[in-house]
Amino acid sequence: MAEKVLIVYAHQSTGSFNAAAKDAAVTALTAQGCKVEVSDLYAMKFKASATADDITGEVKDAEHFRYGEETMLAWQEGRLSADITEEHRKLSDAEVVIFQFPMYWFTVPAIMKGWLDRVLTLGFAYTSEKRYSQGLFKDKKAMLSFTTGSQESMFSANGINGDINVTLWPLQNGILHYCGFQVLAPQIFWAPPHIPSEARRSMLEAWCTRLQGLMGETPLTFTPSDSFDGGLGFQLKEDIQEKQAASEFGLTVGTHLGKPLPPNSQVKAGV
Repeated sequence: MAEKVLIVYAHQSTGSFNAAAKDAAVTALTAQGCKVEVSDLYAMKFKASATADDITGEVKDAEHFRYGEETMLAWQEGRLSADITEEHRKLSDAEVVIFQFPMYWFTVPAIMKGWLDRVLTLGFAYTSEKRYSQGLFKDKKAMLSFTTGSQESMFSANGINGDINVTLWPLQNGILHYCGFQVLAPQIFWAPPHIPSEARRSMLEAWCTRLQGLMGETPLTFTPSDSFDGGLGFQLKEDIQEKQAASEFGLTVGTHLGKPLPPNSQVKAGV
């Protein structure tokens, strides 16, 4: 059966490299028989701010408004705003989600952060019991595809921007993996404004080649939820720590046990 793919796309210009990367993905995936939907956030004028306007009808506690709890109740009762409900439909249908964007200030643009804040509704996308490796989206795959303004060397362990693996940890672990997604290695287009047009074409060709085998890729590895003791503030279990004692590297970028970070764990599978 053909895969259903959702591309969440954030760029203001149809002439941008991000637009070209998005269009290449639509063409390549459609050619494979995939059903592709695109949420073009700027074209949609998608609202970035998470507010009480996302709920129709009365809120439960207007004086002490809590967005997560109020939107979960609204979701349960079918009272979320139409734009969120439509994105829920797309996300429910999708087996693979690709986020295509230019990196702004080491993260996603505000309009895409707004999509994450508003669409990944408590109850729909995660609960305190259903998260990380036990997450609600554990049967779905997701990946980041983005451009940078800096050269790759600047995002190295010795570079001025710091290790790209550290940069990606909050996005890939704290959002995608948190909701249970199987996270595919990111597609990083390094500094396209600062390279020759031939190099940009080569980047797009490499992306198209990757897309041909995307569905069979091995996801990145994250520490399973059952490696942590829920009764002790979700600390890594002692037996897991003991097993790691002789390891040269820590488990992950986030759970590194005071050891050197595992190399490229957020950009390559099977490291």
